[in-house]
Amino acid sequence: MSDFTRNALMFAALGGLILLTGTMQSWNSAILILNMGLISAIMALGVNLQWGFAGLFNVGVMGFVALGGLAVALVSIDPVGEAWNAGGTRIVIALLAGAGTIVAAVISYQRVAKGLNRTLVMLSILIIGFTVYRTILDPGVSAVEAVNPAATGFLGGLGLPVIVAWPVGGLLAAGAAWLIGKTALGLRSDYLAIATLGIAEIIIAVMKNEDWLARGVKNVVGLPRPVPYEINLQKSASFVERAESWGTDPVTASTIFVKLNYSLLFAVVLVVIFLMAQAALKSPWGRMMRAIRDNEVAAEAMGKDVTRRHLQIFVLGSAVCGVAGAMMTTLDGQLTPGTYQPLRFTFLIWVMVIVGGSGNNLGAVLGGFLIWFFWVQVEPIGLWLMQLVTSGMAEDNGLRSHLINSAAHMRLLTMGVILLLVLRFSPRGLIPER
Repeated sequence: MSDFTRNALMFAALGGLILLTGTMQSWNSAILILNMGLISAIMALGVNLQWGFAGLFNVGVMGFVALGGLAVALVSIDPVGEAWNAGGTRIVIALLAGAGTIVAAVISYQRVAKGLNRTLVMLSILIIGFTVYRTILDPGVSAVEAVNPAATGFLGGLGLPVIVAWPVGGLLAAGAAWLIGKTALGLRSDYLAIATLGIAEIIIAVMKNEDWLARGVKNVVGLPRPVPYEINLQKSASFVERAESWGTDPVTASTIFVKLNYSLLFAVVLVVIFLMAQAALKSPWGRMMRAIRDNEVAAEAMGKDVTRRHLQIFVLGSAVCGVAGAMMTTLDGQLTPGTYQPLRFTFLIWVMVIVGGSGNNLGAVLGGFLIWFFWVQVEPIGLWLMQLVTSGMAEDNGLRSHLINSAAHMRLLTMGVILLLVLRFSPRGLIPER
């Protein structure tokens, strides 16, 4: 069997599972799995760029996804005029003062001769700059967060179309990746993993605690959408007539129609990113990245700037994760910093890459869809299985209650079993690198 036929059969089987979900459960559930599968595939492509192309062990995926979600709030929400009047200008001035302090410290480090004088100058700049920064920032933050905290209590955004936030999310994640990469990419792979994980937690902590930025744990709800609202479709006479011609009620038809609109948008983004990743992989730059991945010492001996290339691929992969994070927040319709957990937004994405095939973009896409499908469906399937196994037991049987209550743990167990089976029988993934 050729590779093309084998890959086509795997994707066809995956499509069959989604269609079976629509038939056995509901089409709303099936299309939601499809949409989250598209987003997960994009996240897996971002990690595959870093690990599969360059061997960079980034365990801070969650942070870059969260920055993409933050971009949606900062770009699409209308500005809160009263909050800006209360303290917005002070916050902006404080942030500029903080940035200026960092720049001044860097310049002093470069221009002052090494020794005690340089240390004293840098400490003086940092202490004075931090004092000025907090003196300006704190009153402004207090004023902004006091403005109708139940509904706003933050500065708002730019009021731009929400789709604009998707590339902005990529740029925001790329900027953070550049700052992180300038300091962390000189570390060994295991230390890099620890550093990226810690920085991701810092990003989430800032999003949770700085209410003036995006309401913190109070969440930003009612984000604008790039697709119609269901209620508007249900009020449209033409859509109601069309739904009746489809043999379904307007409520169900509207929800399916909206989700399919999201599917189309997400599929376009996935195809564009996939084609760009494929072009990069087959280019001289892509071959150079894989050569660096396989033997850094030999690549350096050939005159390649390994650290610079690592920084490039780290920024690109993080930008892709940022775009996916913005898309996911748009689909959810709200920004909820408390939901960003490493299990969901870092380690599950790594499972997708490993199962699909590290170093193969098509494998990353397959892994994204496949792992997300099982992540969603294993729990209800496990509950059904436990109910079937215990169907002959009495209602008050302790073993029956224990097995049914344990069905929720089937999700983590199944992820581990899938990973072990793939590593045992196809250690390079379902679609290995060629």
